[in-house]
Amino acid sequence: MAESTDPIPGAGALPPALAETARQVFGARLPLAERYAELLATEGTVRGLVGPRETPRLWDRHLLNCAVLAELLPVGSVVADVGSGAGLPGIVLGVARPDLSIVLIESLARRTAFLDEVVDELQLSRVTVVRGRAEELAGRIAQPDVVTARAVASLDRLVRWCLPLLPTGGRLLAMKGASAGDEVAEHAAQIRRAGGDEPRVLQCGVGLVEPATTVVEVVRLSGANGKRKRGRADT
Repeated sequence: MAESTDPIPGAGALPPALAETARQVFGARLPLAERYAELLATEGTVRGLVGPRETPRLWDRHLLNCAVLAELLPVGSVVADVGSGAGLPGIVLGVARPDLSIVLIESLARRTAFLDEVVDELQLSRVTVVRGRAEELAGRIAQPDVVTARAVASLDRLVRWCLPLLPTGGRLLAMKGASAGDEVAEHAAQIRRAGGDEPRVLQCGVGLVEPATTVVEVVRLSGANGKRKRGRADT
């Protein structure tokens, strides 16, 4: 029998046990985060963007897990969230950090429609939605300081898609699971060929969320195939 996609009444509500952590992470914008959780648990579930079994875990597994990524973002950063899906982590970062300018990149129309509605509902004036594939957008959107990605693809594909969006020195922050170190080792050669520096495995939200959020950081050093981008020093 097919699993029902009807939203559960009260789904998405902030669990009392996580209330203090949520207040620390979102501050005065916690009501916006609660409204976003409600939208995920209702419209997001109905539209198939969030599985019904995920709604009881929206806060610990998704919202807080994504929000602590903000630790790695300097004030005023421009962020491109590749494969944004239902807005994780892009919408969460836009709620938690109103100083950030965020572009949500998503290729599927039903997802971009949901993202546009959420941006309007939450009045996130510094968040925009772009429909397209990351690998097709290099040179067509303004270069961000940081690219984020969560549950999009393996590192070898991510660096091919995401590093071209960045300037030299820009950073890819790929949210990964406990096997991040193994994935880094497996794809080290592909990362170098794509122009990335030695990846670093970082932990965000230590002492706030359990488990801490694992992030692989790759800095863009050069163009693809190890060819360094020409700058003033090269001319």
